[in-house]
Amino acid sequence: MAALIPGHPTPIAPNAWRVLGRNPGMMTGPGTNSYLVGDRALTVIDPGPVDHEHTQALLHAAEKIGRPIEQILVTHTHRDHSPGARELAEASGARLLGPDVPDDGLQDETWAPERRLRHGERVDCGGTKLEVIATPGHVGNHLCYLMVDQNLLFTGDHLIQGSTVVIAPPSGSMAAYMDSLALLRDYRIDLMAPGHGDVIDDPMATVDKTLAHRRDRERKVVEALDSDPITVQELVTRVYEDVPAFLHGVACLSLEAHLIKLRDEGRVSHTGGKWAV
Repeated sequence: MAALIPGHPTPIAPNAWRVLGRNPGMMTGPGTNSYLVGDRALTVIDPGPVDHEHTQALLHAAEKIGRPIEQILVTHTHRDHSPGARELAEASGARLLGPDVPDDGLQDETWAPERRLRHGERVDCGGTKLEVIATPGHVGNHLCYLMVDQNLLFTGDHLIQGSTVVIAPPSGSMAAYMDSLALLRDYRIDLMAPGHGDVIDDPMATVDKTLAHRRDRERKVVEALDSDPITVQELVTRVYEDVPAFLHGVACLSLEAHLIKLRDEGRVSHTGGKWAV
């Protein structure tokens, strides 16, 4: 494991470095991880929120590595991952590549890629290839990037170290999330570089553990429901009794995502803002 030190380039693999952002918090853990990838030139993955000092840290990291920043990619457009792209692009002349912005009121509206990336394509990052893997779920536009020659997956918020991620409807989808987790089994992945936390050196075990956790939570949702309709706010205390009460507001988002999945499968009903089997 490599030390999580804000502002400093930390090598995590050949031709791959992490620079931790200065935005620790309940939803971001130690902060947002930005990554620099490339051989002859650098691509930045997830430049983070608007933060002049973090932008400068990325520019100084590139100088220290001795390669120019030519591209900026984002895994998704939540406000702790992509808003820093504008200042970094202006300072470096880098082009922006990545997904479009969902219209759900939770996104970085300043993100405007010059080219939209699609599942399966490979991006040349100064002699290093990144394969785009579409992983909707946490949010509908989420992408992961596989560094092909290292079998290193940049996971954004699809998987993070030491915790689970929030699935927030309407753009977030629990059904899509679980499908996207299962999709990773089709790839050889030796290491994961998440959007928050340290590197994950047991990637497939982490995938399986996360899928099992989501299935177990879904089982608890079904068991907690009965024929008497109940609101999400009432249900969360039953389904997330293992989670501190101050987190129940956030847990309601993932709980709703579970309920929508179950509704679409015909297993629960939703009427007047209340849910029942």
